[in-house]
Amino acid sequence: MDVGINDTHLHRDGGRILWRMQGAEIELKFPVDDVVALRSKAGELGFWLETERTFESNTLYDSPERSLRAKKQILRIRWYGQKCTLTHKRKSDDDADPKYKTRIETETVVEDGEALAEIFCQLGYSAAFRYEKFRTEWGAEGGGHLVLDETPVGVWAELEGAPEWIDAMLEKLGVDAGRCLTDSYGSLFLDWKAKSGSLAENMTFAEVETAVGAVSA
Repeated sequence: MDVGINDTHLHRDGGRILWRMQGAEIELKFPVDDVVALRSKAGELGFWLETERTFESNTLYDSPERSLRAKKQILRIRWYGQKCTLTHKRKSDDDADPKYKTRIETETVVEDGEALAEIFCQLGYSAAFRYEKFRTEWGAEGGGHLVLDETPVGVWAELEGAPEWIDAMLEKLGVDAGRCLTDSYGSLFLDWKAKSGSLAENMTFAEVETAVGAVSA
């Protein structure tokens, strides 16, 4: 999700239309205790459903020495249903409010995700972390978004938009601002591992289920 897009290009390649978008992504996460209640409240507040619950698979790529992580950047291939996107994120150049998670995001639709992954490997970037979730997306007037992420280790929602809009929506949704966080799913996964003692290396449904079973045995 991009807020305040400052660089958008559209061009044609044969019969295909390709987008390249760059902008500041501003968001806040919060844990969700009742998915049904959140969905109902979203409808009451005038959010419209953009994408119903859809499986999402993400792979982060990095060098063996984790050079991108050291620079607080990510390089990601995402499959959302049948759509594949390539995303790069980096820290904002401005002094952003630390209350919100602000990143500069450049994203484009990819025709062949497997070929792109092979290119990354040939350039020295291998799969460093994989995570999965079921995501539901809502839109709102003014360009804001609400997303619901059901992951193997918990359920969170994200509000994406201008800071003042995020604050207003938190109040209308009845969310305690003290429960909000800016952590990535990688960080949330590491916290879960520390608390659960799991040996899972990736936040995928199969790996987490297998690791939880092994710890419980």
